[in-house]
Amino acid sequence: MRNISKCAILLAAVLFAGCQTRELNTKVSNTTGWNYYDQKTTNFEAQEGVGNVNPVGMVAIQGGTFTIGEKDEFLTAPRNNYHRTLTVSSFYMDKYEITTLNWNEYLHWLEVVFGEAAPNLVNRARPDKTVWREDMAYNDPYVENYFDHPAFSFYPIVGVSWEQAMAYCQWRTDRVNEMALINAGAIQIPDFASLRLTDDETYKEEWETRTGYQMEAIEIDNPEDPGQTVTMYRPGYDYIRDRFVFNTEKYLEEDSYVPEYGKNPRKNSYGEYRKVSRADGIFVTGYRLPTESEWEFAAYAPVAGEDGLTIEGKIYPWSGYHPRDMSKANAGKMQANFVRGRGDMMGVSGALNDGYVITAPVDAFAPNDFGLYNMAGNVNEWVLDVYRETSYQETSEYNSFRGNIYMHPKKDQDGKFVLDSVGCFELEFSSDDDRRDFKDGDFASIIDTDYPLDTVGITNLSEIKVDPTDVLAPHITRNTRVYKGGSWRDRIYWLNPSTRRYMEQDKSSSTVGFRCAMSTLGDQIPSAFSPK
Repeated sequence: MRNISKCAILLAAVLFAGCQTRELNTKVSNTTGWNYYDQKTTNFEAQEGVGNVNPVGMVAIQGGTFTIGEKDEFLTAPRNNYHRTLTVSSFYMDKYEITTLNWNEYLHWLEVVFGEAAPNLVNRARPDKTVWREDMAYNDPYVENYFDHPAFSFYPIVGVSWEQAMAYCQWRTDRVNEMALINAGAIQIPDFASLRLTDDETYKEEWETRTGYQMEAIEIDNPEDPGQTVTMYRPGYDYIRDRFVFNTEKYLEEDSYVPEYGKNPRKNSYGEYRKVSRADGIFVTGYRLPTESEWEFAAYAPVAGEDGLTIEGKIYPWSGYHPRDMSKANAGKMQANFVRGRGDMMGVSGALNDGYVITAPVDAFAPNDFGLYNMAGNVNEWVLDVYRETSYQETSEYNSFRGNIYMHPKKDQDGKFVLDSVGCFELEFSSDDDRRDFKDGDFASIIDTDYPLDTVGITNLSEIKVDPTDVLAPHITRNTRVYKGGSWRDRIYWLNPSTRRYMEQDKSSSTVGFRCAMSTLGDQIPSAFSPK
């Protein structure tokens, strides 16, 4: 027994020696030796390392190396996607495309907050219903119902521009961060009831005294006396923009912006109330559109097998080279929503192939190996990049992206931040900070397409007309954005994730939607996928 005890003690000592604790810590500085959180000195607060915050509705995608660009040769296709090997950092991406229900939630919030004070802001966010109109087709039911009827709640939002999609990403970031603060007890839920109309003069006076803002008077029809109006009051636009609307950057950077503290406000080491900072690890890094390289990586889902290698050369997001499922359980079923041939949108009655004449619900069809739905077909998806034909030739080997504009908050003459129309920081940049044309080798993007019809006898240059018949002339600008993925009305060629098309960022279509992405912080995301 004595020998067994000695062996146990020796084994424990060996194991303990092999389990070294981390030398770096948040109690004592490893470079100066001073203690952190010491009220007798500077009382520096050293926060513990906080990992990535798992965003709701998103899939964690571990990055890696893959080959971006064309995976097959199509003689008649544009050569704008030459293949190159690059690395993508880990990131998050929406499991599904943004739905009409998601968008209506966004519109409802805007209507509640800005509907009376700034209705133009609400109107700017409305999708373009006319994208369903066609001169030689009866699509009136879609124009009238696609965006509003609950039958389409889980269908992808279309008719939104790149600019509208980016505005949604900013709104989503602010709402998620605001909810995180509320759940942590750092701030209170905004009093949305205070934005409703009231005729209570006493309440109006008390509110104006408490907030320092003025209520605005609104004349509405008197329901008790038809033909007459009654005066109602509501917080003015300045209050809503400056104090009511939560904006992440404004909350973090502007000292004067402090929402009402909640039941569990943060305190510094002296016991004083303070705002939550980035170091607390509560905030998400921000929703945005995925870069083109992220989107293509996510679509192909190049997951390594048992040997640590991944299959390159996939044509579609699913395994194999066929649009139909080749497994025994689902043999012959279509794996995406697209057009098989001229006039064939969904197959014949009684034996429909993909089952949808236009878009499909965002959870239709099987997901790819990353668990993402409809990365091919259904709707094309906006990505973050500015389009250039030669981008793949000039791409960076790490987190490739074209479209950088290094912006910073604008300040007024008094050094205070300037707010935009919805209470966010107004941003500005210098010409040197605009890198959208960096290494632009695309000849088409610099061609002057304003060709004169006939300059004979014209003395005034302002009389030169643009040739309206030159439909093949390239029109590529700094605001031309990439979209990818193929749609419900595209042939199968466009379902290859490497294919790329473009449209101006203020335009929209019935075939283009989007999903959001988010960057990670710190360590790469552990792989959640087991080798098959």
